[in-house]
Amino acid sequence: MSGSEMKKKEAELCQHTCDHPDVVEEVRKAMPGEQLQQDVAQLFKVLGDHTRIRILNALYRSELCVCDLTSILGMNQSAVSHQLRVLRDARIVRSRKKGKNVLYSLDDSHISDLIRLGFEHVQH
Repeated sequence: MSGSEMKKKEAELCQHTCDHPDVVEEVRKAMPGEQLQQDVAQLFKVLGDHTRIRILNALYRSELCVCDLTSILGMNQSAVSHQLRVLRDARIVRSRKKGKNVLYSLDDSHISDLIRLGFEHVQH
């Protein structure tokens, strides 16, 4: 490790031991349970795929069927269907039957907010 890398590493550590038991206890009590934290990590894991983000970006704009998505994304139907299944299983998208087609949309406003905020974050 070079000298500058070691300095950078040291900068990430506390320079002296400090103790803030009131803050530590307050934060510890406010944190959600382990299962909920694992569920949120799984949500972000599912969102961490470029193809799925493209699908969600399209669905952010409109309810669409698989054929529409294949056309928009330039992908084959089985690949889009597979990604939609992953998103549906994670409760990120929902589907509804309309005649002979199945239309997909974002599951709720929380997912819309995540997509919108994610794009806002990376653009600023």
